[in-house]
Amino acid sequence: MRLLAALATLLLVAGFASGASAHAALVAVEPANGSMLATAPKAVELRFNEPVTPGAIRLIDGKGRARDDARVSASGETISVAMPADLPEGTAVVSYRVISQDGHPVTGSVIFSVGMPTATKPPAAADAGLNALIWLTRVGLYIGLFVGVGGVFFARWVAWSTTGMAVPRMALAVGLASAVASVGALGLDLLGQPLSALATAGPWKVAFATSAGPALLVAFAAMLLAYLALCSAWFARAFAMIAFIGVGLSLAMTGHAATAPPEALTRPAIFLHGLGVAFWVGALAPLGVLVSKPTMATLPIVNRFSRIAALAVGVLALTGLALAIVQLERPEALVGTRYGLILSTKLVLVTGLLALAALNRFRLTPALARNETGTPALRRSILLEGAIALAILAVVAGWRFTPPPRTIVPETPLAIHIHSDKAMFQVLVSPGKAGANDVVLQLMTGEATPLAAKEATLTLSLPERGIEPVERKASLEPDGYWHVRKVELPFAGRWHMRIDALVTDFEQITLEDELDVTER
Repeated sequence: MRLLAALATLLLVAGFASGASAHAALVAVEPANGSMLATAPKAVELRFNEPVTPGAIRLIDGKGRARDDARVSASGETISVAMPADLPEGTAVVSYRVISQDGHPVTGSVIFSVGMPTATKPPAAADAGLNALIWLTRVGLYIGLFVGVGGVFFARWVAWSTTGMAVPRMALAVGLASAVASVGALGLDLLGQPLSALATAGPWKVAFATSAGPALLVAFAAMLLAYLALCSAWFARAFAMIAFIGVGLSLAMTGHAATAPPEALTRPAIFLHGLGVAFWVGALAPLGVLVSKPTMATLPIVNRFSRIAALAVGVLALTGLALAIVQLERPEALVGTRYGLILSTKLVLVTGLLALAALNRFRLTPALARNETGTPALRRSILLEGAIALAILAVVAGWRFTPPPRTIVPETPLAIHIHSDKAMFQVLVSPGKAGANDVVLQLMTGEATPLAAKEATLTLSLPERGIEPVERKASLEPDGYWHVRKVELPFAGRWHMRIDALVTDFEQITLEDELDVTER
């Protein structure tokens, strides 16, 4: 046991020693997003709120050509993209995909125009199939860690029996495969590459260079040790304990929650939270098998689990509350952000899980002790607990795709250039996401001089969602720009935008374009 304790301490120290901080966000761009420049800049600098690692930086020049001669350098929070000497006139796009300290990619695009703007568009978004693969592998990894490793720990340390290990055994197989697939999917996401690139070394190499790579290795090792603890009597309890510790360690090494400051609180909290989930969820499948065919040993096992589970629930509640406070920062984020909505859904499901656990402890387990006909009801309740637990794992896997509210910083506006022979309009939409937006219009002549207009009207529609054209009058403010405030864009999608500028009582200039609105 001394050797086991020393090994566990070493694993904990190794996991908590990393210096990651938070999910990165772009805070400044030079030249500014949407700038109109007389000459090409020597470089484009992207500054984030924490140190980042370049994943894939792409330049599309004013003629719509993808350039491979832009030199990228990184220094702490800043990514510098040196522009080629022969950058042509027109609208250029710099798309970035960088790796934050929590191992997740941060993506976006900035644009600037050299001389007259052109219709250059940012590159297409990532393949939805890759996001589906990332979600599936995350769910599979959770199943392996919580159902598989947790089930083996229950067998070796609570039940002292390997009865009912079919489900944990299958969960470990799913988890091991998911851990391997997760590494490849992570690398593809970091580099913005298609699924076919899995056959190359690049995605695997970049994934292991992040904090998520070593965390996945620890998760793989934990599941492998759990399998050995299940298949062999030699050192079975020691292997099960090390694997159980590995569950919490793998979660505490990377991710939004683990890397949130103060890490002295969040890393131990996510470690203990992971252990609590593994203990509770891992026991459900074996318990369901045990109570379906009760023996003299069944009741002591159920009682033993019930006593420890009460402590596990307390740990889960305290650590979950602490992590939620750190991640949300303000109560309204619970319903006002995608991250908060996922947490709200989880809380509803957890409430149902706690209600079933209370029913089992205070009614159905005593019925089992009195040899009443409560065994089928207890088994059904345990199976329902397992189904709800799987639903929770599926829901929280969605956190992989949305940053917590604490990391959200004001973003640069979405910039759109529209021009014709007669006029050129520059449109800034802030924040450029579903919800309320502020729109600024800069009206210019075809020669890029200010266009004197008597009034300006913005019209937006989203035919694919059945939203007919909605007109909003713009107001000319002292800064010389036309403003339309609190424009409600309820859905993400490609909105059709039309701007009407009344130049005289008899002349109106109308320009149209598409506005790509993303989710919050």
